[in-house]
Amino acid sequence: MLKFKKITQSKKTKARAGVITATHGEIKTPVFMPVGTLATVKAMTPEDLKSCGAQIILGNTYHLYLRPGTSVIKLFSGLHNFMNWDRPILTDSGGFQIFSLARLSKLTEEGYSFRSHIDGSLHMLTPEKSIQTQLVLNSDIMMCLDKCIGYPADKKDVEEAAELTKRWAKRSKQAWDAEDRKNALFGIVQGGMYNDLRIKSAESIIECNFPGYAIGGLSVGEPTELMTEVADYTLDMLPRDKPRYIMGVGTPNDLVRLIALGADMFDCVMPSRNARNGQLFTSAGKINISNAQYKHDKERLDEKCECYTCKNYSRAYLHHLYKTKEILAYNLNTIHNIFYYIILVKKIRNAIIEDKFEINRFLMPE
Repeated sequence: MLKFKKITQSKKTKARAGVITATHGEIKTPVFMPVGTLATVKAMTPEDLKSCGAQIILGNTYHLYLRPGTSVIKLFSGLHNFMNWDRPILTDSGGFQIFSLARLSKLTEEGYSFRSHIDGSLHMLTPEKSIQTQLVLNSDIMMCLDKCIGYPADKKDVEEAAELTKRWAKRSKQAWDAEDRKNALFGIVQGGMYNDLRIKSAESIIECNFPGYAIGGLSVGEPTELMTEVADYTLDMLPRDKPRYIMGVGTPNDLVRLIALGADMFDCVMPSRNARNGQLFTSAGKINISNAQYKHDKERLDEKCECYTCKNYSRAYLHHLYKTKEILAYNLNTIHNIFYYIILVKKIRNAIIEDKFEINRFLMPE
């Protein structure tokens, strides 16, 4: 069973440092969780992830349900053995992927009826089916199935989505309660960019008494200032004695600001996706390694970075690999970006513990 212990609270901000104890180990918070949608963080081995300091990674219920399928993962008693990862795993419910990927999806009170984006086959995902699938995946932290909605959105549509999410949360909790509860289940607060709907959603989800809570429906196209405002408002409503997870966010500077507002957990595809597109995060700001200015650059990527890539390779070499589309480019770029995110959050955690956390000290130059 998951446990959360707050270690200390920043005196200058709402930032806090804590420890989550999960089935497969401890997670020191705040924490950034690399996204391993298909039981792999793209271009990374589990050993690469550990060398970067990853404490916990994500898998996705929708994708893994479709391929390789639960029958395969059952053979390995879950994702950990399947992918050779012995640290905690969090799995998303699959709702967002149906919202964004599935063809001809139909939403009913029962759940999502959808056709696979792979072969067009017809499937049904209900709150109960999502829980059962995640139990097969054997993740340390599971998520309730929720109704995702983009931005901008009509208030009535947002309210209906939040109400459905509430009803599905109760059904998810009932399905989870019927099991041995070795895996933890987090509820998701929705409500779009409307504070009154966030209040209603938070109150109803908190009533279910989940081991942790997530804020969904952010980073869906809204301005950064609005995202931060809604996150601040919603975080203040969540229990202080349980983990608080902001889903799918964001840039390094988003993380800095949201940690200052009291968020504990983050995930985002940005560091790995941007790495594959040649965009790298450094202490001096973002750079595009494909630019011609790096062709003869003998310097390391980031003089202040101690990742494997920065310690061993020049910008000129990384430029060459990327321009020639060598597979190694994706590996080395991703190692650096994942390391950058993880070490950023680790440094912030240390600063919180030492009561030296100041937002401007950790912001990356724009």
